[in-house]
Amino acid sequence: MPELPEVETIRAGIADYIVGRKVVDLVVRNSQLRVPISDELRTEFPGQILNAVDRRAKYLLFRTNTGTMLLHLGMSGSLRLLREIVPPGIHDHLDINFDGEITIRFNDPRRFGKILWITGDPLQQLPLCNLGPEPLDSEFTGNYLYQRSRGRRIAIKSLIMDQRIVSGIGNIYATEALFRAGIHPIRAVGSIDEGRYQQLIIAIRQVLTEAIAKGGTTLRDFHHADGQAGYFQFALQIYGRAGKDCPNCGHLIKEERHGQRNSFYCTHCQT
Repeated sequence: MPELPEVETIRAGIADYIVGRKVVDLVVRNSQLRVPISDELRTEFPGQILNAVDRRAKYLLFRTNTGTMLLHLGMSGSLRLLREIVPPGIHDHLDINFDGEITIRFNDPRRFGKILWITGDPLQQLPLCNLGPEPLDSEFTGNYLYQRSRGRRIAIKSLIMDQRIVSGIGNIYATEALFRAGIHPIRAVGSIDEGRYQQLIIAIRQVLTEAIAKGGTTLRDFHHADGQAGYFQFALQIYGRAGKDCPNCGHLIKEERHGQRNSFYCTHCQT
């Protein structure tokens, strides 16, 4: 699933081309996504001038004067920027055509994506109103995580992947950040002191910042809006490296299934 760095990479890759342009029309080839594409989106979005393309967690916000198109890529969704006519593929479910002969094409083989039309402030409405702070924002601190962990017994990896606690962190970047902070992914949150939470905050910010700079991680489905792959996968230190040596100490990297996700960790560095 595309995580925060991938979604931010896509946002940055399309914004300069479409902000300020008029939405000419929508071509809906398959409306049956996780949430069916609404008639309201089909009628209200065309004809609007796009004021901004923002991101909140893993959502893209296409803002106009009358409303916002909210887009979540789901498990396998992607956006592609087209400046010429390209015949659609079997999983190309939606085209957004702008003036100047520019098209944003939504592709989603698994159809877990979500595209909504929202009037009013989208940040104050579902699904965005229940999200936690952005991990790169100043309000996301070691003390914040420490306070949110008190009285709980869940694993630390589950805590930082809970979108109500902090928004945008998924399995890959949670794994990498916990390795850098030296914290075992299934360690109980209540057993971690505030100082180590501050170390984890630093690690999360480092990993996400580096991943954004490298254009995200391409493992299976993610590509930039121009079709190029992300390059952070070459900087992954532990994710997907079960059975190999830890880059820090040389001990074995193990893989363990927890909370329906694969966790990778060093048997020596992470406690």
